[in-house]
Amino acid sequence: MNTPLPAHPPSASPGAARATASAAVCLLLVAGCSGATASGPDPAGRPGDRIRVALVTHGAPGDAFWESVRRGAETAAAKDGVELTYASDADAAGQAALVRDAVRDRVDGIAVTLAKPRAMKRPVSEARAAGIAVVGLNSGIDAWRSAGLLAYFGQDESVAGRAVGDRLDGLGRKHALCVIHERGNVALEARCAGVKKSFAGETEMLYVDGTDLDAMTAAVAARLGQEPAVDQVIANGAQFALASVKAAKDAGSDAEVATFDLDKDLVAAVRDGRVRFAVDQQPWLQGYLAVDALWLHETNGGVSGGGTAPVLTGPAFVTKADVADAARLAAAGTR
Repeated sequence: MNTPLPAHPPSASPGAARATASAAVCLLLVAGCSGATASGPDPAGRPGDRIRVALVTHGAPGDAFWESVRRGAETAAAKDGVELTYASDADAAGQAALVRDAVRDRVDGIAVTLAKPRAMKRPVSEARAAGIAVVGLNSGIDAWRSAGLLAYFGQDESVAGRAVGDRLDGLGRKHALCVIHERGNVALEARCAGVKKSFAGETEMLYVDGTDLDAMTAAVAARLGQEPAVDQVIANGAQFALASVKAAKDAGSDAEVATFDLDKDLVAAVRDGRVRFAVDQQPWLQGYLAVDALWLHETNGGVSGGGTAPVLTGPAFVTKADVADAARLAAAGTR
């Protein structure tokens, strides 16, 4: 899933290096280059000198959510004529190393997730010291300003969690099991904490290993078997929601499943009632806005949100009653 950042040969001139990087990126990310031309002035009046952006996330390989983020970024890159590279590492130290790679490669802008803000603080500072614009997306809504990022695109996870808690009250739930598949991820922790803050019933956190879906399913099933009072499972990703549906069945539990985030398979589960609802934070839009914001800043000095307010992409609830529109967009790969 990781796309290595292009390296500049030491003897290459800046123009040759950009040409080499452009060719490499177009081969690797066709969607990101298909709409761009190598010539013609950009709004900053720099003929044939396209902006280079690195998108560095903590996404796991093969995760449909992060593929949606990537597709959104590639669409913006194609529109803006941006040379885009994408790299990811679920390990915080690995993600930090990828940001440093981008700094050494002298990209014009970096879009980064802050799932582990402390681990990203130094590499982001190194990027800023090198004069590279950095924006945040998806994770780290409480950390992006103190880290000195230009802008942030994503969902306020605490607000989303409280909205879920309110909805559970409306459904008459009494005992919720909030499944956290990555310990220490600030976004996941904030969601479940938000649920606990607003939900009148009992909220229990269950920590599982999201890199092993079979083990995660077994852990949820075991807890449901131990605590029959649980009437609601809250997952933090589409694949984890579907695994939780199986877990409830395996445990003989009547607990319903709801989730944050969705994909086309999850949309089908909402449609047929296996999942009660999903909270959509629009990952495609997060990737699109992050890349577009860096292009706007580089070409016209624009700063989304004025550098002080996040640009929110959620939460939006998807239920059986309104799943048709979400299904159409999910099939197209934009939700």
